[in-house]
Amino acid sequence: MARAFVFPGQGSQDVGMGKALADAFPAARAVFEEVDDALGEKLSAIIWEGPKETLTLTENAQPALMAVSVAVMRVLEKERGFSLADNVKFVAGHSLGEYSALAAAGAFSLADAARLLRLRGLAMQKAVPVGVGAMAALLGVGIDVAEKVAAEAAQGDVCQVANDNEPTQVVLSGHKTAIDRVMEIGKAFGVRRAVPLPVSAPFHCKLMQPAADAMAEALASVTVRAPLVPVVANVLAEPISDPDDIKKRLVEQVTGTVRWRECVAAMAQAGVTDFYEIGAGKVLAGLVKRTAPSANAMSVGTPADIDAAIAALTQ
Repeated sequence: MARAFVFPGQGSQDVGMGKALADAFPAARAVFEEVDDALGEKLSAIIWEGPKETLTLTENAQPALMAVSVAVMRVLEKERGFSLADNVKFVAGHSLGEYSALAAAGAFSLADAARLLRLRGLAMQKAVPVGVGAMAALLGVGIDVAEKVAAEAAQGDVCQVANDNEPTQVVLSGHKTAIDRVMEIGKAFGVRRAVPLPVSAPFHCKLMQPAADAMAEALASVTVRAPLVPVVANVLAEPISDPDDIKKRLVEQVTGTVRWRECVAAMAQAGVTDFYEIGAGKVLAGLVKRTAPSANAMSVGTPADIDAAIAALTQ
């Protein structure tokens, strides 16, 4: 039995996430305090009290989701004696979740991960004026059809695959004019439904190049250590451990496709049978089950989940 720990991305946030963990476990509480200190503000108050609009801001949601994920990890390790290095074959994260995975695996310090994600959120928001970009999820088709839709809709604008989430869900990103065309032409390509996403910027496309440049500069001055276990990189869908390679792939990730379906498939192919979603929500567990139906997937984000996870991990 091989295990992978996977870490959620933006969209999994919810006001109050991690509060029960912080109340129940000193190790979790310490994570939120450390993130607050690193950012010089009480992000924990926004996470636990809202308002939702403030938590949903990219600059807050990204470090907030990472904090919850690392809090879960710290509880497993410090309060339950779990060893990532001894019990997990791979870590991986969806978009910002890759930073959570790297922090959990010891490649980043918690403070550096928080500061990098705050910068990443701000840089992504600033890269494209509000209203110029958009994103849409295509339901009922896979990557091959989605790429044809993107090519047809582009017409000189940017329109590309942002997230290949699972065999029947692909997200496109780019200029709003192109995404509007996606909504019109999707049916002709067999798209069951095209859903505009409530995002403030067109993530994971070429329009994010200014944000990629900002991250390259920031990552150049941050210490990255080899992770305790390999991280399956979003842009490669294969495991990496070299610190310089990790930095390079995190920069590429800002404008590149999150190849999540391929990441899950690669881990399953390498023998992973049990996936644990570490942090807020249950989005990734669903994506895992639709990509690798024979795999087990468990979401771990509450005190009750901790006990269930430890029971499963110690079988």
